[in-house]
Amino acid sequence: MNVPRLVIAAPSSGSGKTTVATGLMAAFAERGLAVSAHKVGPDYIDPGYHTLATGRPGRNLDAYMCGPELVAPLFAHGARGCDLAVVEGVMGLYDGASGRGELASTAQVAKALRAPVVLVVDASSQSRSVAALVHGFASWDPQVRIGGVILNKVGSQRHEALLREALDESGVPVLGVLRRAGQVAVPSRHLGLVPVAERRGDAVDAVAAMADRVRAGCDLDAVMALARSAPAVPGEVWDVAGAVGACGGPAARPARVAVASGAAFTFSYAEHTELLAAAGAEVVPFDPLRDESLPEGTRGLVIGGGFPEVYASELSANAALRKAVAELAESGAPVAAECAGLLYLARSLDGLPMCGVLDAEGRMSERLTLGYREAVAVSGSVLAAPGTRVRGHEFHRTVLQPGAGAQPAWGLHQPERRVEGFVQRGVHASYLHTHWAAAPGMARRFVERCKG
Repeated sequence: MNVPRLVIAAPSSGSGKTTVATGLMAAFAERGLAVSAHKVGPDYIDPGYHTLATGRPGRNLDAYMCGPELVAPLFAHGARGCDLAVVEGVMGLYDGASGRGELASTAQVAKALRAPVVLVVDASSQSRSVAALVHGFASWDPQVRIGGVILNKVGSQRHEALLREALDESGVPVLGVLRRAGQVAVPSRHLGLVPVAERRGDAVDAVAAMADRVRAGCDLDAVMALARSAPAVPGEVWDVAGAVGACGGPAARPARVAVASGAAFTFSYAEHTELLAAAGAEVVPFDPLRDESLPEGTRGLVIGGGFPEVYASELSANAALRKAVAELAESGAPVAAECAGLLYLARSLDGLPMCGVLDAEGRMSERLTLGYREAVAVSGSVLAAPGTRVRGHEFHRTVLQPGAGAQPAWGLHQPERRVEGFVQRGVHASYLHTHWAAAPGMARRFVERCKG
């Protein structure tokens, strides 16, 4: 498969990757191109802005959770039929999973995709030194091809001239210059940017502003030429039907699976619903903030991550839906809940009644829990047989007491050993985010339980 593509990276976080990547996506989409958007790592929020910019699902490329071998196939799956693919990096170009070398870094993904890299540099406090910085990043790993630089937060025409003169000696072309004035404001809070679903109108304006800045400051023709210089994507295209079929053949009967959506539950990987559908589920979204009942005929329930702490009062006020969720869980129907879903199933959140499925109480905390995890299934559940090993990610500023039930969901092995989550009847609830593309048997197993 051959699709023009590039990776937007930076020396460090805060350099402007999201502005440049999202702006490029929107600017090229406005030209009538089909643009495929991707984000390195487990981030759920940036892909929402990417979706808004391109009109296509924003997707993640995570070499830790899915393994390096799935990066190119998953990319090819998402980019199939597109005119251009833009991959937004994570942290600094060479930063990866703590203590694991290049694993899960933007550089590793760029190499797996054989994609040229555009380095976004915050030039606000430097002039000639920018050349040394770019030279260092370009020469650190010969397998990483830095094909151009976009200078961000440039103060004046004189400042721009000094930067361009310095970079003339580096051999890395300047593809764009964004001025310091008029930075795009995208609201953030305790877990990063505010998701698109919570601020649709403002998010549309923010994406339009990013596109305006990129269109005005970047040579889009040169950027596209760089993207077209990428060779064929290595490996096969990921096949969702084949992935599920490898777990026992196609499902015989469809089963209606309700998937929580709306402003309170925005964290989901696009491949999850694709896998559920391929396994034989009829996926039906619903909004726990608005809908007073589950979709008619619901046989299973998936509640992903998000911000229930922000909407605790509204979720609590929807007593009819809380009761419906509790009754479904009590019936033994399959329920898979991650992070926000875990809190929603608890007895209370910050003192407000939730669904009461789990005998536990959640609350906001001052401490951010963040990082990759290696886990093993402690108890057999609707998602996994005992002993199943997965890699996942935790990302929350809440705590649940107790943190595990009589039958825990997972045993975690880093950074410390502990058990976590709840397995009871058909419920599997945990703080751990997993990527089902790495373990399609989880989707298959869940749908089979729904059919039963």
